[in-house]
Amino acid sequence: MMINPANEMTERMFVEAGIGGDLRVLDIGCGLGDVSFLLSKLLSDKAQIVGVDSNESILEIARERAKEEQISNIAFEAIDLSSIPKTLGTFDAIVGRRVLMYLPKPAETISALANMLVPGGRFAFQEHDATMTPGRTAAFPLHDRLHRWMWETVRREGGNPHLGFDLWTLISDAELKVENIRAQGIVITPSFSHPLANIARAMLPRFLEHNVATEEEIDIDTLESRLAEEMTSANTTYVTDMAFCVWGRKAE
Repeated sequence: MMINPANEMTERMFVEAGIGGDLRVLDIGCGLGDVSFLLSKLLSDKAQIVGVDSNESILEIARERAKEEQISNIAFEAIDLSSIPKTLGTFDAIVGRRVLMYLPKPAETISALANMLVPGGRFAFQEHDATMTPGRTAAFPLHDRLHRWMWETVRREGGNPHLGFDLWTLISDAELKVENIRAQGIVITPSFSHPLANIARAMLPRFLEHNVATEEEIDIDTLESRLAEEMTSANTTYVTDMAFCVWGRKAE
């Protein structure tokens, strides 16, 4: 069974954070719009979702997806996430997934976002963390190599592989009230799969750009089958990632 557990965690976080109804929501680091589209399913037709990212070419793809899916309450805008303009206005909720880890000064960004939240406004952030993974008791050499390639790419791009552990502090220092924090491992078993090979394919240009691995080492066309073979041979559990979810409100 092929699923994306990150989406399940994100949706559960939004529901528990009380993000629903007619809210105006800001999705920072929206990329291709996956989180924005998830929000559109939880919010009403009267809600407004603003997805922002610094990559205009990716935003064009997000806009085309919105047209194809006939979703009219999402607007995608290109901005510098390290200098978010006040002209975006205020929001009832601000969310983000796997974005703070890439920012050079996440504390400053969170403080700026806090100023854009209305009193009592909600926030919810999901960040992944490499501190305690991979977790395994059997040998998973290929899974481990892929894990190293992914996180080394993040490091070479200036990202923080340990942002999950810093998340509570960053948000609390911005005088936002954390109502809950949860860390959840992303688990793979022979019968519970995960799109690792798809993620690797999407990251392939970045692997090569940052010289973390060669095309021959990755062998992208056979990677999925080799991962599956290794998992079947081990016949046990592999924890490939750890995700931290933090949500709460701004003071009234």
